[in-house]
Amino acid sequence: MITHITNRAAWEQAKESGVYKASSLETEGFIHCSTIKQVLGVANNLYKGQKDLVLLIIDENKVNSEIKYEDLHKSGQAYPHIYGHLNTDAVVNVCDFTYHANCSFKLPDELKL
Repeated sequence: MITHITNRAAWEQAKESGVYKASSLETEGFIHCSTIKQVLGVANNLYKGQKDLVLLIIDENKVNSEIKYEDLHKSGQAYPHIYGHLNTDAVVNVCDFTYHANCSFKLPDELKL
């Protein structure tokens, strides 16, 4: 399973069309994703204070587009990237992803490792 953070409005729009298109697909050629172990680091670095976010839980085996694990920033960690649109039927769960008062995100209970 891999994850992707997005806002609720973008996800609602994707459900109507059957396809999710992140802005990074246009600007970088892929949709940024994370493993469950990586997602809190990404969220706490890039999404601090943002509201109305959801965490998409994606079954890699159901994604129609190519997925590559890449370490584009030489961080020592390979992150999954979806090279194309994300078909919404590959999303097996959608969790509210709340920024907490203690200035951090927490994994939803159903994803705790």
